[in-house]
Amino acid sequence: MNNVPRVMVCITRQKTCERLIRVGKRLVNGSNGDLSVVHVARVGDNFLGSSDEGEALDYLFQVAKQAGAELTVLRSENVLNTLLDFAKRNNITEIVMGESPDAGSGTNIIQNMERMLPGIKFNIVPS
Repeated sequence: MNNVPRVMVCITRQKTCERLIRVGKRLVNGSNGDLSVVHVARVGDNFLGSSDEGEALDYLFQVAKQAGAELTVLRSENVLNTLLDFAKRNNITEIVMGESPDAGSGTNIIQNMERMLPGIKFNIVPS
């Protein structure tokens, strides 16, 4: 079995997601692992037209680059399925996500991903 970590960090358009990228970097540090930073923008969202959101993504792009990762921005109507597909296509072994604001609802994206990707380790970073 291959023990090289393939880490996917899921981010939003907030500068505070820098902490998630740093956790991902620590997980691959000292190995030949891969670090992927992923943001899914909903179809129709005009994040580049918003100076705050565009600035945040540019900032996170720089943080990802410094961490040795590429920042991938995907467009989709279905964020969950897009993240699941990315994880499967890239043979991800660990996922880093921020704590979901709807964690108590029982229907948040983290719980859905954990159920649909049982072989992947999840690292949930508190707010």
